[in-house]
Amino acid sequence: MGVSYSTAKWLAPASFAIDFAAQQYGLFSSPNMQDVNDANISFWSPQPYFIGAFFFPQQILQIAWLYRLWKLDPSKQSERAELDTITHYVPYYAIGNLCIATWMIFWNSSQLKASNVFVTINSFTQLYYIFGLLPPMNTSSTSSVLTHIVAKTFGGIGVLDFLHNTSAGFFVGEEPSTAVKVITGLGFAGLSAASDWIFGGCMVYDLLALTVGQSGSWRTLLGAYTVGSAAIVTAKNMAR
Repeated sequence: MGVSYSTAKWLAPASFAIDFAAQQYGLFSSPNMQDVNDANISFWSPQPYFIGAFFFPQQILQIAWLYRLWKLDPSKQSERAELDTITHYVPYYAIGNLCIATWMIFWNSSQLKASNVFVTINSFTQLYYIFGLLPPMNTSSTSSVLTHIVAKTFGGIGVLDFLHNTSAGFFVGEEPSTAVKVITGLGFAGLSAASDWIFGGCMVYDLLALTVGQSGSWRTLLGAYTVGSAAIVTAKNMAR
């Protein structure tokens, strides 16, 4: 999946603007995002302020990435490789933004099974790109570093979005079963073991958000998973 430079330069910012507008609708409509969350608490419901705290710095990073997309000139040989790095991710970035914008409409309408379709598409699209298509980071390239940060934070919060909406859409008010506890532990352990510092940090953050959002013994177990995830990410990346 590829797009031309000219297409990338309007597609990426347009999808960003659409998603940003949808997020404002989600914040200021009635009911708003948190109202729907509070009415549909389940075993994968995070503390909602963690999502808000993630959103702002993520938007700043995306704006910096979009600025480079516009600034770089493909007619200059020295800048073309930098631009190629960014453009390669643009289709997946746009799919993600459009899916999350659509998700917001269904979420705020309390149509959580429908919203789950779009959050699932986004989450797995980002994971597919991160683990299947994203070239290794070139630390001497600003475009490469920014693309890794944008893609991995988008995918990282996408994991939390997927878990949150799935539980809220299909298991409202339910306590975690043994299967849920095992899937959560193994899933995060596996993703942490396959992660660098960026995506791995997102996994730790996701688990912390879940820990603070839950209570009782499940909260205690999620706290242990958070510590375990941090240990796995640290050990894996320190051993490189």
